[in-house]
Amino acid sequence: MVAKTLFGFEEILARELRNLGAIKVKEGNRFVSFEGDTGFMYKANLALRTAIRILKPIRKFKVFNEDDLYKKLKQVSWDNYLQNNDTFAINATVHSTIFTHSHYVALKTKDAIADFFRENFGKRPDVDVKHPDLLINIHIQDTLCTVSLDSSGDSLHKRGYRTATNIAPINEVFAAGLIMMTGYDGTQHFLDPMCGSGTMLIEAAMIAHNIPPNINRREFGFERWKDFDEELYKRIHDSVMKKVRNSTHKIIGYDKAPSAIRKATDNIKNASLDEFITVEKQDFFDSEKPVDDKILICFNPPYGERLIIDVPIFYKEIGNTLKQSYPDTDAWFITSDFTNGLKSVGLRTSRKIKVYNGKLECRFVKYEMYKGSKKASKQ
Repeated sequence: MVAKTLFGFEEILARELRNLGAIKVKEGNRFVSFEGDTGFMYKANLALRTAIRILKPIRKFKVFNEDDLYKKLKQVSWDNYLQNNDTFAINATVHSTIFTHSHYVALKTKDAIADFFRENFGKRPDVDVKHPDLLINIHIQDTLCTVSLDSSGDSLHKRGYRTATNIAPINEVFAAGLIMMTGYDGTQHFLDPMCGSGTMLIEAAMIAHNIPPNINRREFGFERWKDFDEELYKRIHDSVMKKVRNSTHKIIGYDKAPSAIRKATDNIKNASLDEFITVEKQDFFDSEKPVDDKILICFNPPYGERLIIDVPIFYKEIGNTLKQSYPDTDAWFITSDFTNGLKSVGLRTSRKIKVYNGKLECRFVKYEMYKGSKKASKQ
C-alpha cells in the first residue's frame, strides 16, 4: 500500500507506520510505501496522523501513448471492484513527458471502465465525483502507470470534528505533523497562544491521549468496497480505542478574538475533548506563562498572506513576549516570511525545518527560552 503525505512529513509517517505494525516501510517523495493486511489498511486510515490518503495498488504497467493507456486499463477486471449499478470517480496525477494533462488521463480511464462494463454486462456504472462507491487513483511516472483503489475516500485531513473555521485555518494533517516534529507526546504542558479555530489544540490532545485522529469521521472509502468486512473493521476500531491513555498535563489555547474562541470551543466539543483543553480570550502579547513547569508552545501566527498585519512589528512582539514572559519554554512556530518576519523576532533559532503550508514554502522554527541566561540554565 501507499500512504500519501505532505512534503517534509515522510519520516514521521514512516515512524507512525512502523509503530502501528507495518512491514517493508519505505519513504518516497510525499509518500511512504508499506505492506499490511486488510485489517491494517483499516487501522492505517483510523490511526495515522500524518497520512492524507491510503492507496491500495492493484495494477502496474508501462504505457507509451493514449491508446496504450486505454487498452491496458480496459483489460483490468473491474467487476472485481465495481458493480454496474455502482458509482466511481477518478483521481489522476501525471509526471510524464508523454502524458501532460491529468484531467485527460482521468477521462481516458473513465472511458476504459465504462466500455469494459458496457461490452461485458451491457450497462455501465455512473460517475459520481462527490460520493463515489469506488475512488480510483491513476499515477503515471514517466511511462509507469499505477492503478490504485483509494481506501480513504475523502482526504484524511477531514477528521470530522471541525465545523467552524477562521480566515486562515491550518490543515489538520499539517498541524499534527508540526506538533509531532516538536517531539510532543503529552508528558509536558502545551500552549497555542494564537489558537484560531483550535486545530493545533485538538491534534495535540489526541496525541497526548493516543486517541486515533480519524475516530470522528463519518466514513472511509473502503466501507463502500465490495469486500468490506464490517466485523473486522469493528474489531480494529475497538482495538485502537483500547490504547487511549490519560495525560494530566495542561493543553491551553489563547486568542484575542472572541469569534475565534467560540469556534475553537465548538470544534473542541465536536471532538469530545472539552475536558482536556482550556481556551481563553487572551492577547498573547499581554500574557504570561500560565504554569510554573516547563511548557511547549506551538502556533501558527499570521504570515501577512491572508491576515493583514504589520509583519516586522508583530514578529518583534513575539520575540519580546517570549523573552520577557516565557522562561523555561520551548517555543515553535511556522512562518512563510523569512525576511521581515523571522529576522524581526530578535532571538536565535535552535532549529529551522523547511515545510510547505499548501504551496507556500515555510520554516518551522524553534526557540529555546531559558530561566535566566542559557549558560546558567545549563549549569
